[in-house]
Amino acid sequence: MSKRVFLDNAATTPMAPEIIEMMSEMMKTHYANPSSTHSYGRESKIIVEAARKKIAELLNTSPGSIFFTSGGTEADNMAIKCVIEDHKIAHAITSKLSHHAVLYPLEDLAAEGKIKLSYIDIDENGVVSFSHLKDLLANNPRTFVSIMHANNEIGTIQDIKAIGNICKEYNAIFHSDTVQTIAHFPFNMQELNVDFMAASAHKFHGPKGVGFVYISENIQIKPMLRGGGQERNMRAGTENIYGIAALAMAMEMAYANLEEEVGYIKGIKKYMIEKLQTELDDVQFYGNCTDLDNSLYTVLSCHFPETDIAEMLLFNLDILGVACSGGSACASGGSKGSHVLSALTPESKRPGIRFSFSKYTTKSDIDFAVEKLKELFN
Repeated sequence: MSKRVFLDNAATTPMAPEIIEMMSEMMKTHYANPSSTHSYGRESKIIVEAARKKIAELLNTSPGSIFFTSGGTEADNMAIKCVIEDHKIAHAITSKLSHHAVLYPLEDLAAEGKIKLSYIDIDENGVVSFSHLKDLLANNPRTFVSIMHANNEIGTIQDIKAIGNICKEYNAIFHSDTVQTIAHFPFNMQELNVDFMAASAHKFHGPKGVGFVYISENIQIKPMLRGGGQERNMRAGTENIYGIAALAMAMEMAYANLEEEVGYIKGIKKYMIEKLQTELDDVQFYGNCTDLDNSLYTVLSCHFPETDIAEMLLFNLDILGVACSGGSACASGGSKGSHVLSALTPESKRPGIRFSFSKYTTKSDIDFAVEKLKELFN
């Protein structure tokens, strides 16, 4: 097989070999339902609760604030729909750069007449305006605010500590989509005024189909999924034991090696920025993603000169062995393009590509990708 490189880690990461091995062994021995009261079931339950405790320790919170889900989308939807319904929220604030897992449920609720939806002002890099947030909160009591921690397409990071403090000042409920930053940045929930957060294991070398929602103990909601009494009556459905154990293991591995891996991936990103600037003409970058210390270090969002091959650029790169994304994975292969890039540069016809990295990305991967880009543009 000809050489291929994977530079789409913001969409998903390859599973760590240690986690694959652990899951495989666990599937042979721990197949009982954690809700069963016999010894097999109790052993499965112990695994689930040990994972919950480990995740809580890593976030400096209590195990009672962690609820396992099928991933980040369910976690976001659960927070949004349940809190707005249960707390009779009439107004919500988000950014037009939010992930569709946030935008779509909020837009649905607005279309149904259940909430008024406001979009916060952003600057040319996608950073939200604190002054506009304060104005919106001052004029709309008891608001739901959803601002993602780091944008999955352009890498812009928001100051969720400052946003949380503003929300607390105005008695607003604050939800942050942290799918791109859990296990990539340190979190201390004792220092953050955040009511809800979302995580998904496959963003940090765990399996797909498992994640969690963090719910502050200062707020109560009713479950979105009804059925059995799993997750302390908060999320019905038999727990994914192997996925939950893998989620906790992947998170623990990430935080144990965080400083080393962040430094390595930043080096890979810096190397690609320099290679693109040196070897291709007129490469530009979205947001402030070239600022290694103030952007998502796993993401490099570029745009290239207008070209006749723009619509086929990703397809041609794939044929040449480079897996990457046009903005967001949610938009790749579709005709709509990226809602994030459209919000930032609505008139631009320059093709955009998101390259995203992990601890498994190498400089030779970058060399290969840049060489294939040169082939296409020359």
